[in-house]
Amino acid sequence: MALKLFLFALFLYLPASLSSTASKDKEHKLKYNPYRYTFINKASTFSPSSSSSFASTGQDSTYDYIVIGGGTAGCPLAATLSQNFSVLVLERGGVPFTNANVSFLRNFHIGLADTSVSSASQAFVSTDGVYNARARVLGGGSCINAGFYSRADAAFLKRAGWDPKLVNESYPWVERVVVHQPKLTLWQKALRDSLLEVGVRPFNGFTYDHVSGTKVGGTIFDRFGRRHTAAELLAYANPQKLRVLIYATVQKIVFDTSGARPRVTGVMFKDEKGNQHQALLSNRKGSEVILSSGAIGSPQMLMLSGIGPKRELQRLKIPLVLENEHVGKGMADNPMNTILVPSKQPIEQSLIQTVGITKMGVYVEASTGFGQSPESIHTHYGVMSDKNELFSTIPTKKRKQTYISRNKYQLQEAFNGSFILEKLAYPKSRGHLSLLNTNVDDNPSVTFNYFKHPVDLQRCVEAIRLVSKVVTSKRFLNYTQCDKQNVHKMLSLSVKANINLRPKQVNDTESMAQFCKDTVVTIWHYHGGCLVGKVVSPDRKVLGVNRLRVIDGSTFDESPGTNPQATVMMMGRYMGVKILRERLGKKAGV
Repeated sequence: MALKLFLFALFLYLPASLSSTASKDKEHKLKYNPYRYTFINKASTFSPSSSSSFASTGQDSTYDYIVIGGGTAGCPLAATLSQNFSVLVLERGGVPFTNANVSFLRNFHIGLADTSVSSASQAFVSTDGVYNARARVLGGGSCINAGFYSRADAAFLKRAGWDPKLVNESYPWVERVVVHQPKLTLWQKALRDSLLEVGVRPFNGFTYDHVSGTKVGGTIFDRFGRRHTAAELLAYANPQKLRVLIYATVQKIVFDTSGARPRVTGVMFKDEKGNQHQALLSNRKGSEVILSSGAIGSPQMLMLSGIGPKRELQRLKIPLVLENEHVGKGMADNPMNTILVPSKQPIEQSLIQTVGITKMGVYVEASTGFGQSPESIHTHYGVMSDKNELFSTIPTKKRKQTYISRNKYQLQEAFNGSFILEKLAYPKSRGHLSLLNTNVDDNPSVTFNYFKHPVDLQRCVEAIRLVSKVVTSKRFLNYTQCDKQNVHKMLSLSVKANINLRPKQVNDTESMAQFCKDTVVTIWHYHGGCLVGKVVSPDRKVLGVNRLRVIDGSTFDESPGTNPQATVMMMGRYMGVKILRERLGKKAGV
């Protein structure tokens, strides 16, 4: 008996002892490697002559590939290219691994509300008066989005001209590392049943595929609510051939213009201390700079480097390398409108899990649970009103970004319920991007022209009518405080609560079209600016210059699937494999 007690005590002691030892070992490692991977370092460590990660292997201090932007496309692209070639990634933000606002589902809104210079998201407001955000962190948009994972529809992939076999190999390559099946909350189940009740059929179960009807998609949040970003795809990399510099802000791409066509030779970038550096491309055939800075950053960088509309570059005294009037054109953002649905009872927090994919080109989703903490007051998903006791109070005249940022910790969130949202697929309205100055740290001017095309507005009206049916369906009666007689009250509540800088007609909720205009917000799926056939070729090479590509969502003329992140990550892998095979053939080994 004594022996059994001893063994039992030993059994209890060992895990604690081992855990303590492991914890100390982990702390020891973190002291020397706080960025998870040995190939990630601050930009200030860069020295082309002595600090190259390839110096010890006898390689020179130039790179076969320089990737500008370690985002949703840049990380899988760099990991793939590093299998055979030296790669330098320059990321203007920090790492996501130790940032709680990035890592946990419960902090989703807090991360978007953070407007500090070190935030993983950089806020901007389009000229349309809609608040928006762009990523500023290794992993890109996958670090600040709602986590929903769903592939592109077959028609999109066909129009892109991509090899179906390689596409179907590239998606699983991503999914093995970052994607999970969500555990549906009761509210998400109610949404599922309500969508089916109002005719968004059939039910397609849990699937990554984009098919009409109602389905449950994947998520990059695991069962513990921890986010898995595109940065984790760097685990696939060859650490001997990859170097990732964080807080490395590229100032411009450098060209040799002495030949018949401009030829890229490298990039200029600034480190976190403000010091300037130049990273050089290898002279080996096939070496390239690859822009993966997103739909805002990539056209901005092309223009800052001298590629773009001649008149605009001359206005800012940027030396012209190549005139291309299409840079920054064809910008689009999928408009989103939300109906706020008060609940009779507390609701568990959830982001997007269930989606209704309608045949009219509208997607219906829901996000719930916004009373988790006082800090979850946020600016881009606004639930703030000066008219209704359900919401935190901000006077209308003070409903500005600076005021909200300054006072968010004094506000108390009281809303209990859900956003039922509809996203318009394939908007016909188009806008543009232009430079305000030559400072890459500043946002350019962006116009999306929401609902400028009448077809977009009509589809939004139909979508709001559908969402109204969903929230007043029998399946939602156990949750909602709204029946069919109170739909207009609910719409009025939504108009008052949604935050944008557009003029509102609060008393005109009879007009669904006016509701669409008043409550439009972003779902962060903006795209365009470097479109195929106008700025880049189908293989994403920039037209008119040598050794430069753009591989990210700026090349899309539509947002793939219900959420583009799956296809953007897939594209990074896909294009990386294509490039390796073009250079090495079967020797590429991919």
